Amino acid sequence: MVSAGLEIVGLSMCVIGSLLVMVACGLPMWKVTAFIEANIVVAQTIWDGLWMTCVVQSTGQMQCKVHDSVLALTHDLQAARALTVISAVLGVLGLMVVIAGAQCTNCLRTEYVKARVVNAGGIIYIISGLFVLVPLCWMANNIISDFYNPQVPSSKKREIGAALYIGWAATALLLIGGTLLCCSCPSSGNTGYSVKYAPTKRASQNGDYDKRNYV
Repeated sequence: MVSAGLEIVGLSMCVIGSLLVMVACGLPMWKVTAFIEANIVVAQTIWDGLWMTCVVQSTGQMQCKVHDSVLALTHDLQAARALTVISAVLGVLGLMVVIAGAQCTNCLRTEYVKARVVNAGGIIYIISGLFVLVPLCWMANNIISDFYNPQVPSSKKREIGAALYIGWAATALLLIGGTLLCCSCPSSGNTGYSVKYAPTKRASQNGDYDKRNYV
């Protein structure tokens, strides 16, 4: 029962984490315009994402333009694209592996093999979390470095967007959920109790128990 509970909790956290990775991958709010000048009234806000750049006007209108060339992107954006997509694919693969070895399914018969398959799914989810953690930290480091760099113009300085925070939350869920799946210990092959009962003692013809029963 304990291992089944760990599987359910771990799989739920990993599924939510994988969905958040997909959301963070699609959101354009990886880099947001930094308001560091004295003028409070700003006509537009710029969002830079992995796939597009959006401009939000003060009236609420938003215009987005997809990145035309992949090679023209910076190295951090190119790596973030590749690693987040790989992380999302690993999330789907880990889901299929864990479901195949879950205790509530009959895809596999041997309990020991099912537990090992669930452990393998947990490792896949941990790798998925690490894959999405690398571009998040790389992007955040570049944003902070450019923000405090005096040589970068104020118009080009950016702040950490909401997509990075969503990605960090997804990373935490994937790492914790994958660890829980790895901690589900394989059960033994015998599911029942191993108690062996002695044969019933037979009585002799005169009504007394045979003395051989006590030897």
